[in-house]
Amino acid sequence: MRAVLIWTLDLALIANGAFMLLAPETWYGLIPSVADTGPFNPHFVRDIGSAYLVAGAGLLWFCVDKRARPAAVAGAAFLSLHALVHLWDVVAGRESLLHFLEDVPLVVVPGLLIFKLARPGSRFSKEDAHAQMADAAADRRLRESL
Repeated sequence: MRAVLIWTLDLALIANGAFMLLAPETWYGLIPSVADTGPFNPHFVRDIGSAYLVAGAGLLWFCVDKRARPAAVAGAAFLSLHALVHLWDVVAGRESLLHFLEDVPLVVVPGLLIFKLARPGSRFSKEDAHAQMADAAADRRLRESL
């Protein structure tokens, strides 16, 4: 179940980022409540799309190589800060609570899930731990031979 959740979330982040980059005006019109944040700005939509694509790629990398945890944590940092910006807009009176609640599934939940999955305290399986030790030993041997 956990692997399905990770891959689903990862693919959704990548798809969303790619959609924002390739069809920013269509994305702007299809996502609920986005138009409430201001007029369409294709450059801004593509900027945020780039961040979503990188966050998704970081998680994808982490799924196939646990040593990529920093990439997943960086993606989680973007998603978490993005969620905090939305929350701050509510606190500052720039957005309504209803607007924030509409953003929760698309903005807040992904950040929380990725942060949970990529946090440094997560346990590795024995196989992952052995692979990391073998890689570290190979890296040491390589450095020593230089």
